[in-house]
Amino acid sequence: MSDDTLAVLAAQEERLVFRWFDNETALELGAHLLAAAQDRTLPVTVSVRRGQRLFHAALPGTSADNDAWIDRKSRVVDRYGHSSFFVGEQFRAKGTTFEAGSRLNPDLYAAHGGVFPVIVEGVGPVGTVGVSGLPQADDHAFVVEQLEIFLAALS
Repeated sequence: MSDDTLAVLAAQEERLVFRWFDNETALELGAHLLAAAQDRTLPVTVSVRRGQRLFHAALPGTSADNDAWIDRKSRVVDRYGHSSFFVGEQFRAKGTTFEAGSRLNPDLYAAHGGVFPVIVEGVGPVGTVGVSGLPQADDHAFVVEQLEIFLAALS
C-alpha cells in the first residue's frame, strides 16, 4: 500500500471524533451499525467497547470465529490507538507483515480492517467500534461510512 492510503486512513481518524462518548452513545452507535448491516443483509458481527463490551450482536452468516476476529482486531486498536486497518497497512508499507513485525501473538492480535478507535475530542481513543464478517477493506469501509453518518446525526 502507498503512503496515500496511510494518509487517507489517518485523515479518517482525525475526522471521525466524538465530542463525548458514554454507555448510552455506545448502545446507540451499536444499534445504528446493526440496523445498517441488517438493511444490507450483511453477515457481520458488530461490537462497541469502552473498557468493557457495551454492545455486541451477530447477524446470520457469522460464527464464533467472527467474535474472535473482533477481539483480536480490538486488541490491536487498544494497543496502537489506530484502526486495525491502519496498523496493518503501516506494517505492509514498511515491507513486512504485522505478524512478523509486531512480534505479538497472532492468536491474540490481528491487524486486519474492521475495528476503528472511538476517539473523543481532547481525550483521544477511549474504546473501539467494529465489525467482522466481510473482506477486511469492506469491514473497514462499512465502519467508517456508518461512523460518518452517526456523527453527523449527533451534530
